[in-house]
Amino acid sequence: MGVDDTGWDAREGADDRSDAELLAAVAEADRGALHELFARHEPWLAIRLSRRCADPAIVDTAVQDTFLAVWRKPSGWRGDGEVAAWLWGIAVRSLLHQLRPRANVVERLRNLRSSPAVSAEEEVLARVEHSDVGLAFSRLSPDLQAVVQATVLDGLTTREAAALLGIPSGTVKSRMSRARTELREGLL
Repeated sequence: MGVDDTGWDAREGADDRSDAELLAAVAEADRGALHELFARHEPWLAIRLSRRCADPAIVDTAVQDTFLAVWRKPSGWRGDGEVAAWLWGIAVRSLLHQLRPRANVVERLRNLRSSPAVSAEEEVLARVEHSDVGLAFSRLSPDLQAVVQATVLDGLTTREAAALLGIPSGTVKSRMSRARTELREGLL
């Protein structure tokens, strides 16, 4: 976004504060700051969550829950790492919470559909899980699996993965290198 050739600002009135400054303002109950965080981060959060869940209503609920969590506890961001990585962590947990099976919901869904719609990503991941790659992945230590999950499957940058996992960026890089080596050996 920003100013185009005509001088028009696509987000006229956009807040120039950093994400960290906006979070501090949210802590002071500034609804405008929360709105600005939403305007900045909702589009990419919704797109990335929709790659993990084919139901737009569930994705919308997860995004709304994410920003509700930010409003309720902006101090959850400890000041280290990127605010975007922190938001992504909340969004993923919100999505997982939405997807947790609930007996009455599951039963109603069974009655509504004969076969559940599966996203393309879920289908590919299911095939990979039962392949040689999935077997090699399952043999990795939990620390290495977490780094592969964050960087490869969730598409996070090294910095975002470090913030999400609570480890230094260098540790993410070294664990990813070890994971690649172990996966390569597991596939031979």
